[in-house]
Amino acid sequence: MINLTVNETGRKHNIRRAKEQNIIIPTIAEMKNPELIPEKIKEKLTQVGLWDVNPLNLYRVTWKNEPKEFGGLFHGPNYIVLPTELTGVKAKIMLLAGKYFPTGCHKVGASFGCLVPPLVTGQFDSDFHKAVWPSTGNYCRGGAFNSKLLGCYSIAILPEGMSRERFEWLETIASEIIATPGSESNVKEIFDKTHELKARNDCMIFNQFEEMGNYMWHYNVTGNAIAEAFEAMKGEGDRLFGAVFTSGSAGTMASGDRLKDLYPAAKLGVGEALQCPTLLNNGFGAHRIEGIGDKHVPWIHNVKNTDLVVDIDDEDSQKVLRLFNEPEGQAYLRSLCVPEETISQLPLFGISGIANMLCAIKMAKYYELTEHDVVASVMTDSASMYASRVKELQEEDGAYTREMAAVDFHTHILGEKTDNMQELTYVDRKRIHNLKYYTWVEQQGRTSEELNALWYDEEHTWRSVQKDADRIDDMIREFNEETGLLKAL
Repeated sequence: MINLTVNETGRKHNIRRAKEQNIIIPTIAEMKNPELIPEKIKEKLTQVGLWDVNPLNLYRVTWKNEPKEFGGLFHGPNYIVLPTELTGVKAKIMLLAGKYFPTGCHKVGASFGCLVPPLVTGQFDSDFHKAVWPSTGNYCRGGAFNSKLLGCYSIAILPEGMSRERFEWLETIASEIIATPGSESNVKEIFDKTHELKARNDCMIFNQFEEMGNYMWHYNVTGNAIAEAFEAMKGEGDRLFGAVFTSGSAGTMASGDRLKDLYPAAKLGVGEALQCPTLLNNGFGAHRIEGIGDKHVPWIHNVKNTDLVVDIDDEDSQKVLRLFNEPEGQAYLRSLCVPEETISQLPLFGISGIANMLCAIKMAKYYELTEHDVVASVMTDSASMYASRVKELQEEDGAYTREMAAVDFHTHILGEKTDNMQELTYVDRKRIHNLKYYTWVEQQGRTSEELNALWYDEEHTWRSVQKDADRIDDMIREFNEETGLLKAL
């Protein structure tokens, strides 16, 4: 499913450019287990900032970075476990923290997974192609970052309604920015612009919604990081009940496939905005949960392996964003005996991370989970990307008070109910899977045979992609060998 056909001309150009830019490419295995990273690379990383635009930071495309702004190395996965005092449920909710990736978001990993196979095979020719990164926000940041390291031209595409912080950062990194009409739910407008660029032979599209490299990276790296975090935090008698992730490109859903392989009884949930209930009831609409895309089902979502759909009101995520980041909100949570350690970690939540937390709470309530159950998810980015959104809420609603904090906590966290959810039968899963036809076959040039293969031929689709990491790692090692940079350290 991942095309690894070699184009020798493009590959030679990329090897030369890697030498010029001093780029050594890490393997998927090293991202899963940074202990495998050569010691000389680690020594150099002690002199590099976590968010620096530096080729060495490719080795920090992992969930296991030390949470230091400068010179950090690696440890276990960065995660937090939320207490009952905050969530109102007995189950333990565990979330990986995406802030400590280069760019401040885990999407840099997804973009790596999409770019590296065409790069090391030469299908993407860095002398000729412009790298196009269609996105609802964070993915194009990661793609532009990787392109900048490579020294090649990048085109970032994202909706005009995304937060100002994203655009300001991209203005310093991307070669070109295209703002499409609408908000994060306006994915078709992104696809329309992508289709226009695809007609140019100098543009290569890295569409996160259909690129199996996205799925491959999350299955191997995020899935194993969640499992490792669970094994580190679990107490006697605890079990990983399941995981739930809001669906942007659906790449992170692949980590749930890995968890189901490791913990066969685990359930996998997918979240979306109630204002755009595509998975729940074929619905559509605009919403404010930045970082998740809607009105379609991503090609790389393995729907047949998904057990539950959870819809979250976007008002909940907005109100909780303010609760978590306003001094009065934190003071109120402190008065409820929420541990100080937890309060200090609340800025690790961006808007979609909050939505993931709320989905986990709903899952815990729906299945009546106990203190021995663990529900896993991720915080894709952090509050640092949404300061402008907090300011907008301040302008709309005025100064934040203790009374507002109390209402927000009891309404938008404790008040989460088990409505707007659906436990999926075989027929339900097939209905959602079939929605892919309208986007991918009718609009994006896929075939019905390819669509049917995703449902009926697991071994040659999903299982094949999962195993591609080893082949890609071999090609990365050969690429690095030919640049000679690793050997010369």
